[in-house]
Amino acid sequence: MTTTQDTAQGAGSSSNSGAPAPLGRIMGWLYLVGGGIGFVASFALSIEEYLSLLNPDYVTSCSLNPVVSCGSVMESDQATLFGFPNPLIGIAAFAVVVTSGVVLMAGLKPPRWFWLGMQLGTTLGVIFVHWLMVQSLYVIGALCPYCMVVWVVTIATFWYTTLHNFERGHLPAGSARPAVLGGIRLHTVVLVLWYLVFVALILQAFWSYWTTLL
Repeated sequence: MTTTQDTAQGAGSSSNSGAPAPLGRIMGWLYLVGGGIGFVASFALSIEEYLSLLNPDYVTSCSLNPVVSCGSVMESDQATLFGFPNPLIGIAAFAVVVTSGVVLMAGLKPPRWFWLGMQLGTTLGVIFVHWLMVQSLYVIGALCPYCMVVWVVTIATFWYTTLHNFERGHLPAGSARPAVLGGIRLHTVVLVLWYLVFVALILQAFWSYWTTLL
């Protein structure tokens, strides 16, 4: 059910000519498509890990060279941080995201606690994938393509969930309200810059290898 706060804030956003367009209408698509991509990537990585357990000599389909190598990542301690394969977390988490997308696409209006739950989940997720990025670049020394797909989806899901919650008032913006509105207006620019930073870090971390390909 739509809360009074949601209705009032939605009307307020519409009445302000300088306010950015509401993000609510894109959240369903984001959760459905992004969550689906993340689920498939996590599931594929789980299959690769299962096949590796069955056959120690199995070469994963996503092991392309010394740098782009799922096998190296899956053999690391970081791949089972909580005592079981990390992809299982992705399968469970993205299943929730996809279900949430279906609910939103059906036209249902979740209460505030739903959005706060999504905020908590995506925040924990984005922290976790950033930790995994650092481990992959500077400790393990290898990249997993399926993992990188999950990184991209998780960052986008966190970013738009956060902006949506600030826009709808589920999270208090306070004096940072102008910055929040600016983030909403430039949402794609900020997201692209976020991705470009990590592309730059990947290039820098493995620069000695990339130069051998030239």
